[in-house]
Amino acid sequence: MTIVLVAGTGTEIGKTYVAAQLAAALREHGTTVAARKPVQSFAAGETGTDAAVLAAATGEPTELVCAPHRSLAAPMAPPIAAAVLGAPAFTIADLVGELAWPSEVAVGVVEGAGGLRSPLADDGDTASLIEALAPDDVLVVAPAGLGAIHGVRLVVDALTGRRVTVALNRYDHCDGVHRANSEWLTDRDGLSVVTAPDVLADRWAYP
Repeated sequence: MTIVLVAGTGTEIGKTYVAAQLAAALREHGTTVAARKPVQSFAAGETGTDAAVLAAATGEPTELVCAPHRSLAAPMAPPIAAAVLGAPAFTIADLVGELAWPSEVAVGVVEGAGGLRSPLADDGDTASLIEALAPDDVLVVAPAGLGAIHGVRLVVDALTGRRVTVALNRYDHCDGVHRANSEWLTDRDGLSVVTAPDVLADRWAYP
């Protein structure tokens, strides 16, 4: 089983969208895939949560993607949301220990929350989750436009020693800034950059 952890350069930059597109594309390739959101926070009454989007992409029940006690109805960083809601504090070890996968799954997609250094638990962030989980690959999602290079560099520098792929979200080949960012990250920084979910799926699809 291959574990791909989806991280991001910030919040609201499309991590869930890219993770869901990756999962759907893998399924189209005939690869068995499951998604996990170890913890999520959202506005009360919101129905299209990250876990719900991922569940729709993989065909799993939402409660398997993110356990109900890790779904926090307060739009803040998860440990802050838990404190506001009066929920018990939790650690990175708690989140990792709760991850479970069906035996037939070939690729497991794990999505963090917020940016790489946004608090994910009382004692760590998504970078801490990566250290504890030791995924096979880290997929760093960044917006394709202005600021992409800066954001990607900051995240990649914090992931020294990890196998990293960069996904530029909503990439438009006709946009000169998008093209220039992709070329700079590839040619100058030596990063593996992809701009479409089907290309991502080709990397991890199993026959």
